[in-house]
Amino acid sequence: MSVVIGIDVGGSTTKIVGYTDDGKLVSMLQVEAADPMTSAYGALGKFINDNKLSLENVCQIILTGVGSSLFKKNIYGIPTTHVDEFQAIGLGGLALSGKKEGLIVSMGTGTAFVRAGKEGIVHIGGSGVGGGTVLGLCGKMCGASSFKTVAELAQKGSLTRVDLNIEDISTGVIATLPPETTASNFGKMKDDSTKEDLALGVLNMTFQTIGMMAVFACRRERIKDVILTGTLTQVPFAKKVFQALHKMHGINFIIPKNAIYATSTGAALSYLHKKGKKHGGK
Repeated sequence: MSVVIGIDVGGSTTKIVGYTDDGKLVSMLQVEAADPMTSAYGALGKFINDNKLSLENVCQIILTGVGSSLFKKNIYGIPTTHVDEFQAIGLGGLALSGKKEGLIVSMGTGTAFVRAGKEGIVHIGGSGVGGGTVLGLCGKMCGASSFKTVAELAQKGSLTRVDLNIEDISTGVIATLPPETTASNFGKMKDDSTKEDLALGVLNMTFQTIGMMAVFACRRERIKDVILTGTLTQVPFAKKVFQALHKMHGINFIIPKNAIYATSTGAALSYLHKKGKKHGGK
């Protein structure tokens, strides 16, 4: 079996996706390590071992992500190339969602907004608000150093002791804004707010900020589908925020299966598409 591997090399986490040379999905996995080089080599080794492959089975490696620039030569003698991260985000987001066009929002350490469709793939902007924001603030405010801990804390929190809503400042009816709409993130910090409340407040602020930027981008680009990818898609509270934004603004927010592997999927597909191969499976 001949396998094409796409690797998204992050600062400490690497995602890897493999397809057979005729476009069938082999598997997906991620590995965490202290540095990008260790993480990438560890991910490749684990992928080969888990799928009972040998180095000879790998015909091509395609690297992308912030850590990919560290690799200057072929890995283990396997032909190794690089693909632009935004191209990988666009290709992967469309492939995993099954959409022909959309705004791909990659929620990693920061957030990238990529317009993908029949006219091509274009990076239209980004934000420093993302997973790094969540871990940075929650680390200081709540003592939480992982997304798992943040999510667990947030499940027990309440926004009523943290955020200021429209109903808190207005007794009248605003036609376009439900009473529970956030007027100010962290605008109603009460003395009895807990670390659980703070964790929820940070997540709410992060997802609302990303979501509203996506709404504005969709209006400018005249598209209706937002495909959410990246690590933050694994946080359960994300769905609640994006569902509320859909209800208010009519934009479709989609979290496809295996959303955290969108960029590595796109890396592998960038090679297969050049060879005229179709991919199978999400």
